[in-house]
Amino acid sequence: MKPVPSADAPRSLELERFLPYRLAVLANTMSTAVAGAYATRFNLSIPEWRVVAVLARSPDQSAAQVAQRTAMDKVAVSRAVASLVRAGRVARSVEESDRRRSRLCLTDAGLQVYEQVVPWALAYEEAVLQGIPPRMRAVLHDLLDELSFSAATVAARGIGPDSSGDRPAETTPTLRRPGE
Repeated sequence: MKPVPSADAPRSLELERFLPYRLAVLANTMSTAVAGAYATRFNLSIPEWRVVAVLARSPDQSAAQVAQRTAMDKVAVSRAVASLVRAGRVARSVEESDRRRSRLCLTDAGLQVYEQVVPWALAYEEAVLQGIPPRMRAVLHDLLDELSFSAATVAARGIGPDSSGDRPAETTPTLRRPGE
């Protein structure tokens, strides 16, 4: 005889419909598709490309700032930066006011790689989005912004089955909705 779930029993989880799983699978599928091309065409790993992309748009960043902007692990950023410095694509300078901190910027070689990758990356994005009308693309971007905000809010508040969701105000970061 099968046990009958009570009203208080947790629902079952359909992994194929679970949003975090679906987003992770999509991200892995897309990253895997481009990783080979980055490695072959540009001699870059995905973490290295992310560092290059951040520094191209926002030069003079610390490794910690790059990690925060890319949502990558600090160790992955450190390895990527070390590899890019060895390859002559990133320069590291010590901050005068705090000798423990260093600043990163692209070298001419790093900027040249960025300029070569961007058209290829944009063409890949366009190929993935081909067939999706512009208004639906706009909705997709808005939804991704809202999901990012919501996920950060949930993470900051500690909401979950083992949490009351009540974190003291001094430990809860102030988050802003996209566009605010």
